[in-house]
Amino acid sequence: MALIELENIYKTYGEDEYTTVALKGVDLTVDNGEFISIMGPSGSGKSTLLNIIGCMDVPTQGVYRLDGVNVTTLRDKELSRIRNQKISFVFQHFALMHHFTVFENVALPLWKRELSKKEIKEKVDHYLEKLGIAHLKKKNVSKLSGGQKQRVAIARAMVAETDIVLADEPTGALDQENGARLMELFCQMNEEGKCIIVITHDEKVASYTKRIVRIVDGQIHSDTKGERQ
Repeated sequence: MALIELENIYKTYGEDEYTTVALKGVDLTVDNGEFISIMGPSGSGKSTLLNIIGCMDVPTQGVYRLDGVNVTTLRDKELSRIRNQKISFVFQHFALMHHFTVFENVALPLWKRELSKKEIKEKVDHYLEKLGIAHLKKKNVSKLSGGQKQRVAIARAMVAETDIVLADEPTGALDQENGARLMELFCQMNEEGKCIIVITHDEKVASYTKRIVRIVDGQIHSDTKGERQ
């Protein structure tokens, strides 16, 4: 059974003469443990597609099954529960709480779960150590460099221990060196069994992935193997 199944997905915004069709009959299947980049020019619909995969938006038409469950008609509360259990996000501008410490930011996905403070501390400390930022755990996020902030964002995604990690232009705010380090971290996460989907316009970023889906004008234009197998 596929992890992600999209069938004939349409997404429309606005009404009447102000209607914009962002996605037009998208079909996409993603299996457990895949590493995919979704590429396309600005306005092609790639971020809309990621939002639907991430249960942050719902399609206007079509069916989306996540791990065998039809999430298309679920209510917001149910979608939120599924996001918390199944999906982690990494954003271009980190989406961190800048008045929180590194530890507090990484711990955020765990507060909705039935874990003791000791269990939360052990999990957070494990991933901070793994990413080489344990020495920063008491530091306010606003004091960190761009590369350090991105590692905090990755630690937050890892600590949730979800099956799926979605990344929207994750290297966009990083220099070339830190961007390469980030993609190597994604490779490591994929080798550990995570399904990773990256939105990017950067061919260099896409070269780290095992499958490249190109979207043009709201439709899948091509679906090919990536350089990394």
